[in-house]
Amino acid sequence: MQRQMLKLGEIELELHESGEGAPLLFLHSGAGFSPDDAFVGPLAAHRRLIAPSHPGFGYSSLPDWFDSIDDVAHVYLELLDRLGLPRVTLVGASIGGWIAAEMATKAPERFDKIALIGPVGVKTGGPKQLDIPDIFAHSTEALDRMRFHDPAKAKIDLSKLSEEQMRVIARNNETLALLIWEPYMHNPKLKHRLHRLTMPVLFMRGASDGLVSADYLERYAKLVPGARIATIAEAGHLPHIEQPKAFAAALDAFLGPIPGQGA
Repeated sequence: MQRQMLKLGEIELELHESGEGAPLLFLHSGAGFSPDDAFVGPLAAHRRLIAPSHPGFGYSSLPDWFDSIDDVAHVYLELLDRLGLPRVTLVGASIGGWIAAEMATKAPERFDKIALIGPVGVKTGGPKQLDIPDIFAHSTEALDRMRFHDPAKAKIDLSKLSEEQMRVIARNNETLALLIWEPYMHNPKLKHRLHRLTMPVLFMRGASDGLVSADYLERYAKLVPGARIATIAEAGHLPHIEQPKAFAAALDAFLGPIPGQGA
């Protein structure tokens, strides 16, 4: 996988690319993106995988004025212009799914198909109800149980990480709090714009996801005309991380034949 830093206005954007063929833009969760993750290979096997680090994540810069998911959506629409890509497949996980939904409401003509993995971004429950548990009010152990079917897979030996790796993790967490806190995990206007997503849309969820419930995902999907739902067994909030083969199979089934390779 190739890595470069791309200047977009005031932002230095870290960009990873791998593979050839039809372009697929992958938008990572709050945990950030790693080119070593097991799902990367299958996604790039027959497609051009484009995976940026959101502003404030990884090594991407974060301007002082930047403070919302909506800001990220505008950056990535500009990225598509810079790369000369009038139309792409769009895949987003968690907050990446939220960013993807925002992008698609602004420029639906630029996306042929969209897959949203455990997405957040809309308020579907009552005014006194948290649709998504407060991730800042739980211990690391409790969050691991909510995020993973097998919490042991979430364990990180901090003693084996470099100071730079620790800095990136801390920076990712700091930027996540900035982007999702007020209002918490949603844009009040987004649900009123989702009818613009007239392309095929797939909502994906790990069966053991303790953050995005099945009820929340179903209510979210009903806001998108004709949207489908797929569930990945033995996976939590990040099925592409925990069950990469099952995730890739479900995504391929949705995306259909690779262009130029027949059925």
